[in-house]
Amino acid sequence: MNLVERVQSILLKPKATWPVIDAEPADPASLYRNYVMILALIPAVASFIGLSLIGVGAFGISFRVPIISGLAHMVVGYVLSLVMVFVLALIIDAMAPTFEGTRSQIGALKLSAYASTAAFVGGVFSLLPSLSIIGALAALYGIYLLYTGLPVLMRCPPDKAVPYTAVVVVCAIVGGCIIGWVLALLTPSPMRLGAASPAAAVAALQQLVAANA
Repeated sequence: MNLVERVQSILLKPKATWPVIDAEPADPASLYRNYVMILALIPAVASFIGLSLIGVGAFGISFRVPIISGLAHMVVGYVLSLVMVFVLALIIDAMAPTFEGTRSQIGALKLSAYASTAAFVGGVFSLLPSLSIIGALAALYGIYLLYTGLPVLMRCPPDKAVPYTAVVVVCAIVGGCIIGWVLALLTPSPMRLGAASPAAAVAALQQLVAANA
């Protein structure tokens, strides 16, 4: 599987790509090694560069997260993103019978991993914290990816895809809030005090949505 081609295909033509993904042999190790672990680096590294090297600025005031804190923020955020993909897969799998779908652990993991593509790629906008809102909006496209993938990978009826998607998204938001809270603990107090500024609010939104839409 070519990584770049797969990213392009799942973002640009998801309806045609999901059946291909469904037919591919895969296991958790290969999915993580060849896809999730690579793409999850994008928001983690971009956020580090944006917060610690470029800095957040608003109303004539700028602030950079200290390098050590920025590195800790990057590593913990990266690990939690990987965990979130797996947790969402468990939720997707567990909820399948509720929406007349068929349980499949590997199918659920494929769905969680590939539906996260938009959030991971959109994380590149964290290079400039003031543009993070664009990454957050891009991450919302993951909802559509999830919606189009559920009937294919989890075999749910098309009319059940909307409520199924809604439940998964709510769980993702809760998980994103938890991740955001953990990352906030690693952020120096000047950033927390600046949370009322537009730039800081945008950065928080990006962390929440990128945790998996």
